[in-house]
Amino acid sequence: MNAIDLLKKDHETVKGLLERLSSTTERGVKTRVELLHKIEQELMVHTDIEEEIFYPAYKEAGKKEQAVMTAEAKEEHRTVDSLVLPDLIHTDPGSIEFSGRVKVLKELLEHHIEEEETEMFPEARRLLGEEKLKELGKAMETRKALLKKAMLAKAA
Repeated sequence: MNAIDLLKKDHETVKGLLERLSSTTERGVKTRVELLHKIEQELMVHTDIEEEIFYPAYKEAGKKEQAVMTAEAKEEHRTVDSLVLPDLIHTDPGSIEFSGRVKVLKELLEHHIEEEETEMFPEARRLLGEEKLKELGKAMETRKALLKKAMLAKAA
């Protein structure tokens, strides 16, 4: 699988989980906690493979415009990973506040995904070419498997 296809597949997974989470009610505490945990894990792995493998290759293949886009994307990751997600995790899943924070998380991630898929990915396809995207995809799949294995070991 090439890098862009892999990232798009991750985007679909996260969007599906967010859709399910945002449709829960205050009574679905257990479901909310489980879905939030899955989202957190998916985002941790996705962010890692983007920032460690995909973004550097994209930035290197491009010019200042790609460097700026990469910096913006990393900042969006930081906003979600360091501010919004931790705040949501520490919010009572049976509260109305939880619903509001899920909506903010969903909107931030949808914006980020849309920018990547409509701006960054088409440029990356042009700049990197199919062979490089396949090579990156292979490296990302390997790293993803290692990260998920480490998460499972940590949870056990």
